[in-house]
Amino acid sequence: MRLQLALNVRDIDEAVDYYGKLFGATPHKRRPGYANFAIDEPPLKLVLFEKPDAEERLNHLGVEVFDDAHVHEAGDRLDAADILTEVEEETVCCHATQTKVWSHEPQGLRWEWYVVTDDAPDGEALIAPAAVACGAAGDCCA
Repeated sequence: MRLQLALNVRDIDEAVDYYGKLFGATPHKRRPGYANFAIDEPPLKLVLFEKPDAEERLNHLGVEVFDDAHVHEAGDRLDAADILTEVEEETVCCHATQTKVWSHEPQGLRWEWYVVTDDAPDGEALIAPAAVACGAAGDCCA
C-alpha cells in the first residue's frame, strides 16, 4: 500500500524535472499533460496533471493497494460508515484500468482507494487527456 498525492501543475515538464530531483526518481508513466511517479521510499504515488488554470494545486488524495480485495474491503468500510461516494469497477482512467472507491470529506477533498488492474490497456492512444478521460474534474490517476 502507498499513499497517493495528485497535484495540478502549471507546466508538466517543469514539475517532472523538479519532482524527479526531489525524490531521485524517474516517472513511472508519462503522457501529454500527465505524469506519475511510483516511489518506493517513501511509499508514494505522485501524480501530476497539467492544469495551468486550476484554482487548487491539490487535485485529490488516494491510497493505492495491490489487489481488488483491499479495494472492496475499503468500499465496505466506507459504505458502513456512510461516507462512500462512488464505486468504479474496471474503469479506464488516466492511462490505466482501475477498480476504485471514492469518498469526499466534509470540506470537499476527494479521496480514492484503488488498484491498477492493467497499467497499459489496449487502445490507450484513443483515451482522451486526463482532464477529459477522468471526467470533468479530472479526478483519477494511476
